Amino acid sequence: MATNFAPPGARDALLAAALERILITDGAFGTEIQNWKLSEEDYAGALALGHDQKGNNDILALTKPAVPESIHRGYFAAGADIAETNTFSANRISQADYGAQTLVREINHESAAMARRIADEFTAQDGRRRFVAGAIGPTNKTLSLSPDVNDPGYREIEFDELKDVYREQADALIAGGCDFILIETVFDTLNAKAGIMAAQEAADAVGRDVPLMLSMTLTDLSGRNLSGHTVEAFWHAVRHARPVTIGLNCSFGAEQLRPHVKTLSDACDTLIMVYPNAGLPNELGAYDEAPATTAALVREWAAAGQVNILGGCCGSTPDHIRAIAEAVRDLPPRSIPTPPVRTRLAGLEPFTMAA
Repeated sequence: MATNFAPPGARDALLAAALERILITDGAFGTEIQNWKLSEEDYAGALALGHDQKGNNDILALTKPAVPESIHRGYFAAGADIAETNTFSANRISQADYGAQTLVREINHESAAMARRIADEFTAQDGRRRFVAGAIGPTNKTLSLSPDVNDPGYREIEFDELKDVYREQADALIAGGCDFILIETVFDTLNAKAGIMAAQEAADAVGRDVPLMLSMTLTDLSGRNLSGHTVEAFWHAVRHARPVTIGLNCSFGAEQLRPHVKTLSDACDTLIMVYPNAGLPNELGAYDEAPATTAALVREWAAAGQVNILGGCCGSTPDHIRAIAEAVRDLPPRSIPTPPVRTRLAGLEPFTMAA
């Protein structure tokens, strides 16, 4: 596979742009792909993998690239500054369900190269730099919890094995031309730590800074992920990785995330990126929240000086991204605070030693 080089200095370029305005990341891929009503033949293409592929959104980079390409273009046209690659489940654990684990490198590379090419096309049109974030999802395995209620010490996977899974994905995303590695929808903080180590090793292997973006997902309204960490405890646990952004995605709609966005904004000395669902799903699993409603809710965070980058997760569309971009266009970005130097530790709760 050929290497597609990302433009240099992504960290400094993103930080500089975020000083000037609230930036916009893109919206959902899965629900947008569903709108295409693709058949099994569309997903499977000519790969002859011997497994049903319907629902394997990531493999479309190889079998029907016009679909993710159209979605990327729709989000950039709506005002997005950042494209997230269509690689949420493009790891060998998730792809094994489709018999496609041998294609992990190719899927990630082609997805990244596609996003890079389209981002550069939009940059060339108006001179405003567009960025590409290589998206890495959590897999369906957890390092912190046992899936067997009768054996709480049992784990389906070990840390080094999961790190290797993430490393394979990160290597291909970087080779495809990503500016950042985005470890998103973090339900298990230990999984995120494996992803962080993998991404750092992948960046070291190519000899350049590939900044990290980290995004936690909450499993209840109290503000914890599945492994039990509060948002501030999560920050304390991952701050050493120097992520260029920290934030929240998926979980709930913007209304339910409001107090947790404020907590992160007050605690974190880096950019805050939040991309909520388009409200809560209805009884059929669909998302009904109108773009104007989502935009009005996230504008409240922006008006309070709590966010640097906004976008959408499940159920969001280019119309949602366009409405968000318009809603915050006249608002200044959050200023990154400088917290006092303290020893900050994390169990399930944050712990800060007094001076």
